[in-house]
Amino acid sequence: MKSLHRAFLSHCLPSIMAQEQEQQPNEPLKDPPPFDPSKPSTPISYPIKDLDSLQSRSFFDSFHYPFNKSSVPLPAPDVAAPDRPRILVCHDMMGGYVDDKWVQGGSNAEAYGIWHWYLIDVFVYFSHNLVTMPPPCWTNAAHTHGVKVLGTFIVEWDEGKLIAEKLLSTKESAKLYAERLAELADALGFDGWLLNMEVSLDVEKIPILKEFISHLTQTMHTTVPGSLIIWYDSVTKDGDLFYQNELNEYNKPFFDLCDGIFANYSWEEDYPKRSAHVAGERKFDVYMGIDVFGRGTYGGGEWNTHVALDVLKKDDVSAALFAPGWVYESKQGPDFETAQNRWWGLVEKSWGILRNYPKVLPFYSNFDQGRGYHVYIDGSQAANGPWNNISSQTIQPVLDYSQSTIKAFINFKDAAYTGGGNITFEGNLEHNDTFKTKLFGGKVPLEDLTLHISYSVREDANSRLGLSLGFSKNSETKSILLASDVESIQDQLKTKSYMVINPMLVKRSCRDESNDQGWIIKETSIKMRGYTLTEINILSYMKGKNELHDSALETGVRLQMRGLDVKDSSNYHASLGHISIRTSETNDVFPPASSWDVEASDISWTSSSQGTKNVSLKMVWKLKEGDNSSFVKYNIYVRKSAQQSEYLGVAKVETFYVSDLEVLPGISSLAFVVQVCSSDGTSQELDASPSYTLVVKG
Repeated sequence: MKSLHRAFLSHCLPSIMAQEQEQQPNEPLKDPPPFDPSKPSTPISYPIKDLDSLQSRSFFDSFHYPFNKSSVPLPAPDVAAPDRPRILVCHDMMGGYVDDKWVQGGSNAEAYGIWHWYLIDVFVYFSHNLVTMPPPCWTNAAHTHGVKVLGTFIVEWDEGKLIAEKLLSTKESAKLYAERLAELADALGFDGWLLNMEVSLDVEKIPILKEFISHLTQTMHTTVPGSLIIWYDSVTKDGDLFYQNELNEYNKPFFDLCDGIFANYSWEEDYPKRSAHVAGERKFDVYMGIDVFGRGTYGGGEWNTHVALDVLKKDDVSAALFAPGWVYESKQGPDFETAQNRWWGLVEKSWGILRNYPKVLPFYSNFDQGRGYHVYIDGSQAANGPWNNISSQTIQPVLDYSQSTIKAFINFKDAAYTGGGNITFEGNLEHNDTFKTKLFGGKVPLEDLTLHISYSVREDANSRLGLSLGFSKNSETKSILLASDVESIQDQLKTKSYMVINPMLVKRSCRDESNDQGWIIKETSIKMRGYTLTEINILSYMKGKNELHDSALETGVRLQMRGLDVKDSSNYHASLGHISIRTSETNDVFPPASSWDVEASDISWTSSSQGTKNVSLKMVWKLKEGDNSSFVKYNIYVRKSAQQSEYLGVAKVETFYVSDLEVLPGISSLAFVVQVCSSDGTSQELDASPSYTLVVKG
């Protein structure tokens, strides 16, 4: 089998059947009401299915359009494509627009996600609709990590031939549709298109097809600097639908007009080398396809995907991984997260880490993967229940999941400091031993800047976390350890030339049942004139020997509660909630509530026979004056009484839709609060945040 068609036929249709089987046994199947994008409803992402809709620009008149804008731009240093072999990931799952279609987040804590962005250069959102626009959650998460995001324009099957005839009827029509695609990408904030003309064409249409590719590429480059147009290996220069599985004379005319080619995945061992020869100086723009499902692909895909990667790396071309969601869809054991880490670990072993961060300040991460079973804000629980929203991802750590002494993993079950998870460090450690875990490796020139560092920890009575920062200047390296209670490891610290700083304990967050000590927030400031920040690590160690003996009983009881083996007091358990590194001595000063305009529209009420009401409305807010670029998200609350605030969700753009909010009898007004959140992880106090008051209808 040769084409991307199989993704739909082999694993999209079974998922649709499974959805139908979720109906109750005796419940007749009901057709959902037709989707009307002009009417207010819970915001979703959706594709454009015909050329008329593309031409008319009807998407911009949709109620859902403002919610579908991504809000995270690409970091400026990453605009140019790196001059090395790259990895493109083409995400094809169950027809597209599944859990990720819910722009404001869904309720499936087990939803698919990617957190190994440091192994990816380009992310393509793929479906079998004519125009597939990436849901903004993917663009936000990818851009956070410097990864470019492409939508898909695909023409296929018998219907596709009719579409192609209209698209390519004249050079003017080809240019028109190219401009419509460029406009969509620019407006929604993603970085280009994968072009898949998977139909045969009359040879006289090929010059017009070339005009379409060329005009789209030029328009995108002008509108969105650093954008990419990638051609899929399908129709040839003679108009035949014939997959070449390499770059050669039959598809190179299209390659020459755009930024790269996605070669079909039925290639043989010598094809990458031949393609590199044809590409010449542009060999890294050749993305050799690998179908992770293994259909006709070199090496067989699945757990052997790295076999094909090894060949491509050796021959110095790029790779296109098609449908890495195989891990999720095929339910690889023992669970999705473990299987996902193992599969991407094999990719990393073959290809190496491609991206390092931080590169700029402020740097902030709460290690949120964009899913979980609760939501915490500044150490307090804001919501309890399963959720997913990839837009909530902050920069993801580079963790080695094969470690045996101390295992570091994203923990969704225990309390977070902010978001849905934390990094938990767990294992067995002697009182005079240490274990270093790498979290991030970047390159931030500090010049004469002072670093202000804040982080949150939860530690068992005997377990300690130290934040280790690596710096370099010319050939000199220096390690600074922010840590307390280091008496038991002094000899090791001297041997490894650590400069130790005892950070100031700023505050302790509210206690909780899973850890009666709660979160401890620590801060310090350092100045490393002329150095570059290159590493952020965690050093795990135990308290001094005397303290171990005194608190062994307490530690043993708490470890037993977690189901750990308690043989001696060397069991280790601690968690990291967040890291913030900034250059300003104080956090961003938030504008007062009066500096914002907050409005509501599309307000609708419904009533039930029990006397309750439900209200839906669209909120929009805007800073009257000044720059809001440092505000990265907004937490939305409702106050139904003066004493209680209920968390509703998070917005990455300055609009939020409240859907069917229940209003009990006796409530006369609702105050919708917009909590402003800064790029360094700080949040405005709720009482000082902008709000909108809605009078409850009698």
